[in-house]
Amino acid sequence: MKTGHFTRRRLIASLAMGSFVFSVSDPFSSFAKEIRKGKTSNRSDLLSYVDASGEKKAVTTLREWEIKRQQILDGMQKAMGKLPGLTGLPAFNIEIIEKVKEADYTRLTLRFTAAEKEKVPAYLYIPEKKSKKKRYPAMLALHETDEIGKMSVDGKGHNPNLAYAKELAQRGYVVIAPDYPGFGDLKGYDFTNDTYESGTMKSIFDNIRCIDFLQSREDVDPDRIGVIGHSLGGHNALFTAAFDTRLKVIISSCGWTIMDFYNAGEDVTKRYGGRLGPWAQDRYMPLLREKYKLDPKKIPFDFSDVIAALAPRAFFSNSPVNDGNFAVAGVRKGIEDVSEVYRFLGAEDKLELRYPNSQHDFPTEVREEAYCFINKIFGVAHT
Repeated sequence: MKTGHFTRRRLIASLAMGSFVFSVSDPFSSFAKEIRKGKTSNRSDLLSYVDASGEKKAVTTLREWEIKRQQILDGMQKAMGKLPGLTGLPAFNIEIIEKVKEADYTRLTLRFTAAEKEKVPAYLYIPEKKSKKKRYPAMLALHETDEIGKMSVDGKGHNPNLAYAKELAQRGYVVIAPDYPGFGDLKGYDFTNDTYESGTMKSIFDNIRCIDFLQSREDVDPDRIGVIGHSLGGHNALFTAAFDTRLKVIISSCGWTIMDFYNAGEDVTKRYGGRLGPWAQDRYMPLLREKYKLDPKKIPFDFSDVIAALAPRAFFSNSPVNDGNFAVAGVRKGIEDVSEVYRFLGAEDKLELRYPNSQHDFPTEVREEAYCFINKIFGVAHT
């Protein structure tokens, strides 16, 4: 197939770690053709890129989208620090600490080597096997801001609606749930003296190694791996999936709003020295304060950029209308812009939003819809 020549069928993306390679039939949807002809108006910057001469141009081809996507990742790394190299890493050296047998699955508490002198503590859930030859879809489950870390996604936290690691295991998924640095078995993590410029990037790296770990297992289908998270886990699901295209479905609950709309309240703003101050803690992205002075106009990425970088993969957002951290108005504005990218790539059916009448929560009915969405993407019969 010659470059630039396509037949009419749905866009199919072949996404590999470290690249963004398409096998494409018809990249030019009617929306893309309108962009190419200059007929669209009020188009967001998500479909604009900066060319080699520094000039802003419209994205009209898949090659140009690849350039834009890389520019989004570059912007994220300016605020989070560079993603470490992913080659030449040591063996996992798995240490199993505890094994708990449940009716539908076995849960292992373990540690594995992520990098030299770096261990990742995690829960690993293995479904009750009906066939030795069966390969299961798998999920990376990221916990919210809870001191107990991974235990919360096992149903041991303050909110029973956040036991999604256990619930997915009960539905036949292999699940890995790591601790975020500073929580659970990583409590007391030394952010000052590690090799990362942000806790966020440390977490992204650990999560990528969790995906490596899942793909190394004979009982996991390496082409059916996704990520799910709430709050802290919700935005780290987005960050990780932006850098690792092996994640084919992304579920973010209460994890984001665009920066202009983020406001955790007057007390929190005062405590952290600015409206975006909570994002600049040592365990998140301190460069937002040190380098960008908590000014959203200076910060080199926004959440709409991050979600656009997920396209054309499947994305499901739970964004409650009464979320006190992540204002739903900012979600609606962000999705309006992101939808342009999904339309451009012919993947509108891969973008789903829920706006439940709740606060900062992952309600049962929405959680069940998220599980159905994952099943649909991975071709799993309803469980």
